[in-house]
Amino acid sequence: MSHPPFALLYDYRCPFARNVHSHVLAARAEGLELDVTFEPFTLNQGHIVEGEPDVWDDPRHDGTLLSLEVSVAVHDDFPGSFDALHGLFFEARHVRGISLTQRDQIAELLGEVDLDPGEVFALVDSLGPRRHIAERWRHYESIGVFGVPTFVTADTDATFVRLMTGVDLNDPGASVAVVERLLHLVLHQLEINELKRSQLDR
Repeated sequence: MSHPPFALLYDYRCPFARNVHSHVLAARAEGLELDVTFEPFTLNQGHIVEGEPDVWDDPRHDGTLLSLEVSVAVHDDFPGSFDALHGLFFEARHVRGISLTQRDQIAELLGEVDLDPGEVFALVDSLGPRRHIAERWRHYESIGVFGVPTFVTADTDATFVRLMTGVDLNDPGASVAVVERLLHLVLHQLEINELKRSQLDR
């Protein structure tokens, strides 16, 4: 089944975003053709206290925005390296316990995917990635997005998904079926407004 273009939102701190994005990356690596745009969505902005500045205007949040800014810079200027870095950032945060809030941490990871940290940080310092994060956050908040991972079609229809399991490292090809099932539910069964399992075994 062919699927319409969609955006998939992320913040590297969210384990559920890691699950979904890792499946999508694995499925793409296995040859599944998807017209997907990966979009940053900072979770911090949704928790600021009324009267405080937005996170992109507040230097106290520079660290928490750094990985998102780097990902936007790589997505726009080094697109051939984005999938590798995107997966690496999730793995670094949730498996290796790296906070992704310091430039030296990020520089080492950029080196792992053969990117020049100086070139990437120059793009971050231009503030273009930060402006992108702010603009897209305002748009997604206006259509009701509250968390990640969220699928967005036609730039207006948003669906949050909480998937409990990640990629099977012994069978990454299984992610193709996982993603196909998710997209069939999220993108093609629009009559379903909410589906939530009331109990989990774990």
